[in-house]
Amino acid sequence: MSSIRIAILDMYNNAPNEGMRCIRQLLSRGAIENGLPFSVDTFNVRAENEIPGLNYDIYISSGGPGSPLASSEAWEPRYFAFIDSLLAHNQTHDHKKHLLLICHSFQLVSRHLGIGEVSRRKSTSFGVLPVHLTAAGQSEPVFEGLPEPFFVVDSRDYQLAHLNYARLAELGAEVLCLEKERPHVPLARAVMAIRFTPEVLGTQFHPEADGEGMLRYMLTDERKQQVITAYGEIKYDEMVRLLADPDTIEHTESIILPTFLRRAVAQVAQLTTA
Repeated sequence: MSSIRIAILDMYNNAPNEGMRCIRQLLSRGAIENGLPFSVDTFNVRAENEIPGLNYDIYISSGGPGSPLASSEAWEPRYFAFIDSLLAHNQTHDHKKHLLLICHSFQLVSRHLGIGEVSRRKSTSFGVLPVHLTAAGQSEPVFEGLPEPFFVVDSRDYQLAHLNYARLAELGAEVLCLEKERPHVPLARAVMAIRFTPEVLGTQFHPEADGEGMLRYMLTDERKQQVITAYGEIKYDEMVRLLADPDTIEHTESIILPTFLRRAVAQVAQLTTA
C-alpha cells in the first residue's frame, strides 16, 4: 500500500500547547516503526471549524482548553456529526476507521454518547499522577506492558464520573482505568480511559506526553513560575522528579499511542492487501 492516511483533529483552539508537538513526534516515529509512510493532515476544529471526511484510515482527536459542556459554537454539531458518521461507518464496512480521543475530545464524546456525567471538578487535577487499571484495562491490548498503577500527565478542570452502565452495555464500551483512590474524599472517582468500540479508544489523560520534552518545558523559568504560582513549589518539585523518572511518563508514552498506531496500521494493511 502507498501510505496510511491520518487526520489530526486539533482541538486546542489556537492556544499554545505541547500536545500537538507530541502527537506529530509520535506519528513520525510510528511511520518509521511500521515501515510505511504516513500521510498526515491537520484540521483546526474549534478555531477554523474544520472537520475531516471519512477518507482517512486513522484519526487522532487532541486535548484542548476550556469547557467540554454543551455550547452554541458552530464547530460542535459538525464535530459530533463526524463522530456519529465514523461510528456508523464502522458498523457497516469492513474497512474500519480507527479513532483515538484525548482529554478534551474524550470528555466531549463521552458527553455526546451519554456514557456518564461530565462536570466541572471541585479543583483542577494537574500533575504526573497514578491511574489504576480495571479488569478490562488489564486485558486491553493497547495497554499491554503498563504497570498497575501507571503514571500519566493529567491536566483537567472537568471529569467523567457517575457512569450510565446501561448505555455502556448498549455500546459494548468498557472502562479501562480510573483515577487514584482518595478514601478521605467523598467524591466519585473519575474515569480515565474507555474502550468505546473495537476501533475507538479514549483517554482522559495525555498518552502523547513525552517525559523528556515535558521536563524540558517544565524547567523553563516561565513555566516553573506559572506552576509554582498556581500549585505551589511542592507540586512543582514532585512533577519534575516524576518527569525525570524513565519509568513514568516516558514509559506510558512508549506504549499507548505507538501500540494504538501499530494495531490500526496492521488492520488497515491487512484489508488493503487482502
